[in-house]
Amino acid sequence: MSLITKNTSTQLPALSRRNLLQGAGSLVVSFSLGTLGENVVAQTANATIKPKSNATDEVEGFISVNSNGTVTIFSGKVDLGTGIRTAMTQIAAEELDVAFSKINVIEGDTLNTPDQGPTFGSLSIQNGGMQIRVACATAREALKAQAAKQWGVTPVEIETKDGMCNLQGKSISYVELVSQQPLNMKSDPKVALKSPSNYSVVGKSIPRLDIPAKLTGEFTYIHDFKLPGMLHARVVRPPALHANLIAFDDSQVKTIPGFVQIVRDGNFLAVVCTDEWAAIKGSKKLKAQWSDWKGLPEQNDLWNYVRNSKVASVEQLQKAGDVNQISTDGTKTIQSTYDFAVHTHGSIGPSCAVASWENGQVTCWNASQQTHLLRKQLAQMLKLTDDKVRCVYLDGAGCYGRNGHEDAAADAVLVSKHVGKPVRVQWSRADEHGWDPKGPPSLYDFKALVDKDGKVISWESDAYMAERPKQISVTLLAADLADLPREVPHPGNIQNSFAIQYKLPNIRATAHYVENTPFRPGWIRTPGRMQNTYGNECFIDELAVHAKTDPFEFRLKYLEDPRGAECIQRAMKLANWRSAPSNSKPNRSGDIVKGRGVSYIKYELVRTYIAVVADIELNIKTGFVKVNKFYVAHDCGQIINPDGLRNQIDGNIIQTVSRTLMEEVKFNRSAVTSVDWISYPIIKFPHVPSVEIDLIDRPTEKPWGAGEPAAAVVPSAIANAIYDAAGIRMRSVPITPEKVLLALKTKTT
Repeated sequence: MSLITKNTSTQLPALSRRNLLQGAGSLVVSFSLGTLGENVVAQTANATIKPKSNATDEVEGFISVNSNGTVTIFSGKVDLGTGIRTAMTQIAAEELDVAFSKINVIEGDTLNTPDQGPTFGSLSIQNGGMQIRVACATAREALKAQAAKQWGVTPVEIETKDGMCNLQGKSISYVELVSQQPLNMKSDPKVALKSPSNYSVVGKSIPRLDIPAKLTGEFTYIHDFKLPGMLHARVVRPPALHANLIAFDDSQVKTIPGFVQIVRDGNFLAVVCTDEWAAIKGSKKLKAQWSDWKGLPEQNDLWNYVRNSKVASVEQLQKAGDVNQISTDGTKTIQSTYDFAVHTHGSIGPSCAVASWENGQVTCWNASQQTHLLRKQLAQMLKLTDDKVRCVYLDGAGCYGRNGHEDAAADAVLVSKHVGKPVRVQWSRADEHGWDPKGPPSLYDFKALVDKDGKVISWESDAYMAERPKQISVTLLAADLADLPREVPHPGNIQNSFAIQYKLPNIRATAHYVENTPFRPGWIRTPGRMQNTYGNECFIDELAVHAKTDPFEFRLKYLEDPRGAECIQRAMKLANWRSAPSNSKPNRSGDIVKGRGVSYIKYELVRTYIAVVADIELNIKTGFVKVNKFYVAHDCGQIINPDGLRNQIDGNIIQTVSRTLMEEVKFNRSAVTSVDWISYPIIKFPHVPSVEIDLIDRPTEKPWGAGEPAAAVVPSAIANAIYDAAGIRMRSVPITPEKVLLALKTKTT
């Protein structure tokens, strides 16, 4: 059903690589989205059209040497505010021996960048950056070989600097060499990389490229992006998650100046106008009748719901010895249950996208962290082939995982198809909090057997978490509402970090993947790893208390990893740690008790070491917990940009303090009710902790991820600090004042 007001549309250029990249061989001309991200500029270097490769194993997939001496790097990974744009530029400049200022990075454009997978899992530098490093090194060596051939010398005699090959006063530019011989070659995984001892850019705190324009207001986020003739749409959401649209009355909407059209496709309903405010007013005036739906569990019965949900599959994640064949003479069993609430992303800026449907093809500008996967989902929804859909990344206002960006993109694409013109969709705060995918609830049971001296004999853990295939493969909301084709499988890994990093004789760690969760499950920063580490590291602390042992010393006792031990020792030194069992020396002043808590992780058991100390104070009258300071020892191997890494760690700590102490999705039987910042509060500046960091740089090691690992240890460190301060175990996140007061009243141990 549609009501159309005629309007003329500004014709957009046809969607083809020909319009964007023209050149001969690898001497292709890059385009720039510019400061405002609106003007696509193509310069013709040659009339011969040869599209560049987007293959992840080819040099051309990542690099173009431009006729003006600059170099464009094409990255499938995108900068979500984490600073990887700057880090990628450093990696390329270093390995190519080209000036940092002459490197331009194009990100997340499905027409022009390789599919390096979603920007998630702290893999942007570890995987994506290393693909670029190898491609750049391969290109450098090929250019040296070509120059050496021209001069009749060996490549080892050639020096590269500032985009030139040099030999005894002779020089030839990369531009000239590439014009003679394209870089259409495979990346060589065995290529000789530049020695860290010769680095001039990597390892330096180069200022972030995006910050100046963001400070002056010149930077264009997706929210600022405009197209000629663009219309604005506002989607009218059902009052219940799975309600059906019965009828609607748009008579009042038609009276609004600027009204263009109502779009209905199944349960998808949107108002389209010439400006955003008109669309907002129209969405308020549109009278829609919906069916009733009450399929959510009672919030206060959530954990019974999780425990009793149908288990789709069971996976044993870790096994050592045999926990069932143990003598219990003189031993004691310790058991605990932990839970971690449903979280929303809480992105400060609500999701937004712009789409243009033309001649059976669609381009969508969006802030998705997975533009290549989004293209597949949009193509599936529209019943198009992938090559008919182009997704272009523009920065959004925070992401932290699969939030509403992809859904806003689907909204814009669907509306644009119906109206035949470019369409911008801006979500509201209620849209964002009410309809983005949620971090699913997680429930944990722990049991340990210890001897009379507190030595751990066995460890058993059972996790009840979202079924893995559904965790990351989140359907598009517009496709759900319109009952269009959906679901692009993409397996998740939320079970990571549930296996423990300590050497115990008998271990069994089991994941129970529940078939259904209350909301569309979507990953949020440190998915699964944060929840799993919270349970593991809190229970380890319980065992340390039972053994009457200092929490760090207890961990070191069961740790057979020298690098991990060094990380813990560096944290102890940084925090001026004084060894003692937790809660053995209460620190109280009036109503305020103070405590220190620790946590440690080797992320996913294979990378990035983190050890932390949290300093907290607790008001025993109000139950309010304030985190004053975090001390962080951080080892992610080779550091590309120390300042950028510190930014990442700061962000991890601050955001996760908020998630630990106050964030929780509230809902009734029909829908999310925490749809604003009052009902879903986040941390405010007066309560932001200070963070002191010891960066452990290992220049000769592979760089590992830093976008998530530091977040994983925050909830457990805070909970352990609360025990140290007040002798109460907080086994449920968020750790709200109400929960604290209840624990103080019952003195749970």
